[in-house]
Amino acid sequence: MKLASLKSGRDGRLVVVSKDLAWCAAPPPMYPTLQSVLDDWDRAAPVLEGVALSLSHDAVPHARFHERDAAAPLPRAYQWADGSAYVNHVELVRRARGAELPASFWHDPLMYQGGSDEFLSPRCAIPFHDPAWGLDLEAEVVVVTGDVRQGASREEALAAIRLVGLVNDVSLRGLIPDELAKGFGFVQSKPASALSPVLVTPEALGARWQDGKLIGTLSIDLNGQPFGRVETHVDMTFDFGTLIAHLAKTRNIGAGSIIGSGTVSNRDADGGPGRPVALGGRGYACIAEQRMVETIHDGAPKTGWLSPGDVVRIEMLDEKHHSIFGAIEQTVSAAG
Repeated sequence: MKLASLKSGRDGRLVVVSKDLAWCAAPPPMYPTLQSVLDDWDRAAPVLEGVALSLSHDAVPHARFHERDAAAPLPRAYQWADGSAYVNHVELVRRARGAELPASFWHDPLMYQGGSDEFLSPRCAIPFHDPAWGLDLEAEVVVVTGDVRQGASREEALAAIRLVGLVNDVSLRGLIPDELAKGFGFVQSKPASALSPVLVTPEALGARWQDGKLIGTLSIDLNGQPFGRVETHVDMTFDFGTLIAHLAKTRNIGAGSIIGSGTVSNRDADGGPGRPVALGGRGYACIAEQRMVETIHDGAPKTGWLSPGDVVRIEMLDEKHHSIFGAIEQTVSAAG
């Protein structure tokens, strides 16, 4: 089952989307928003599955689904917690500045609490304010949970995953060092992120969802050129069950919480830090990582941060080259 929210009010208008993302149908009136479904998942999911089945047989009123009309599936969420499942990314960050990676990072996930009161629509511009802020993209996988009890096991956490999607976790790299130096985490350096047009149930992903990991190639294009072709299941140190259980250690997690994987990051085939796509590598899911690799190899970065006019596209295709979650496609625009 694939779900999206069309632009309407603050929380969008829920629709069920066809497998090929071509059509959409309205759910029954008792489920106007995605959050209303997540709050009543055990009863709502079978109802929406019925709508999806009817849509596939052309047996329910439907309309064309246009990704440009989509809001974020959850325009505002009760929680946004972003992990760092790809420790290779963290290792590169520290290596570029000559710092050792603590051994605990390989078995104790990093995670921060982001702002969840606004998620950008997948075609919304990325605001550009100041070149010194270092505007960057971060292509990630996200899951949306049902209720999770405090102290839940990894297996319980996996069972609570309701939906899977993508996010561009926009970052302001120039603001991060001073914030982290305060010892209190990200605030100003993490503005609103953009979600993929569509979220998909794990069951509908089939073999692409295995043991809490999304299997596939995440494509990141910058200004129409391949920037990253990273494998989401490769070099993923912590699966989503582990990340959710980590978050639930001391608290209950409410239905509608969004959990991020952190920047997808792959090592090179020889175990090295990775190469650009143009040089035969898998590339990168954020500019910071390319700059880190340039620093490691050449002593200094040469790739610039995002600037007005740049276009970022993030997408995953299936074996028939059809988009699974729709595309996040954003143009960087000078803030008014």
